[in-house]
Amino acid sequence: MKNVRQSEILTIVQSKDIDTQEQLLEELRARGFSTTQATISRDIKELRLVKELTSSGGYRYAPSERKPSSTSDTRLRNIFKEGVISVEVAQNIVVVRTMPGLASAACSALDAMEIDGMVGSLAGDDTGILIMRDNSLAQQFNSEVHKLLR
Repeated sequence: MKNVRQSEILTIVQSKDIDTQEQLLEELRARGFSTTQATISRDIKELRLVKELTSSGGYRYAPSERKPSSTSDTRLRNIFKEGVISVEVAQNIVVVRTMPGLASAACSALDAMEIDGMVGSLAGDDTGILIMRDNSLAQQFNSEVHKLLR
């Protein structure tokens, strides 16, 4: 369903000037998709949609012409390795402690890695939390992170 919805989102933004998530949500609902604004927000991020200036001076969502690069992935991994102090598991939540000011960068790096089983992340100044689908995925991720940090 996700792939079908995201394909429809691309069709919509390529055929209409959509400048808000609400407009996109309305278009999807008119086409028979039942979804939420939070899901639309995640889809926009995953599809790497950007807002571009239209000829009328407004803005619209459009597919990014910039493709993700392995160089940026490497940079994000390096930020993660250099900034993370510790990683601990509490059931399905993984707590990531970082140097001051780096939790957001660490969580952003993890988001970009598209980790299986990660529902989302939330970052403060020096602490980030990752919400995993279940306890075993959290434990598995914790083991992988400890290998990465060595």
